[in-house]
Amino acid sequence: MKKTVYPVVLTETNDKKTSYLVYVPDFDTQTQGKDLADAIFMAEDVISLAGITLADDKKPIPKPSKAYDIDIACSPWHGEKGIISEMVTLVPVDFDAYRMKMRNLSVRRNVTLPAWLDEEASKSGINVSAVLQEALKERLQLG
Repeated sequence: MKKTVYPVVLTETNDKKTSYLVYVPDFDTQTQGKDLADAIFMAEDVISLAGITLADDKKPIPKPSKAYDIDIACSPWHGEKGIISEMVTLVPVDFDAYRMKMRNLSVRRNVTLPAWLDEEASKSGINVSAVLQEALKERLQLG
């Protein structure tokens, strides 16, 4: 899938910890950021995660709305106290790239070894995690 662009409503607040609140109308979801760059990053993340989750559940990913069709009043925070400004902006996402990024994340896995074997590996400076990865790739014939 190619990159696409979704509109979001950014709400700037006077809160020091959460300066920006983000509402994504096409997914009816929200996130936040400590500054504008973080808010845009978090918006990309929540849209991407929502999209691949829908795809995995065999549900359609919403088509992006036109930015000019979005009314800032749709934001859950519209009109609340502490709001400095509200605006609609666009956030680019690439669902395929996000999926690849998620597939390449490391996961923590507990492995049980005899104590003597762990001691010998440590003495020899062997990275047990790397050896396990190599052995699994070989056993699974993954190259």
